[in-house]
Amino acid sequence: MDQGTIVNIIQRALTTVIMASAPMLIIALAVGLIISIFQATTQIQEQTLAFIPKILAVFAALVFFGAWILRVLVEFATGLYTDINGFIR
Repeated sequence: MDQGTIVNIIQRALTTVIMASAPMLIIALAVGLIISIFQATTQIQEQTLAFIPKILAVFAALVFFGAWILRVLVEFATGLYTDINGFIR
């Protein structure tokens, strides 16, 4: 196994992690921004106000995008397992 192969595996793994986590992170960012704008306009400075909507939004995103995330992770793992003979050489 040479360095190019290792770098390629790491690059694919990082891309997979970013793709799998992006829906939850983007939705949490959007909900956090909306809550922050609401807090700024109403001058409510309660720190715990943002946690519950973010948790619910991330859970809803996980339910909605869960099948797609699982497919991305399984494709990555399957690709690793099918290429394992080429790695051992």
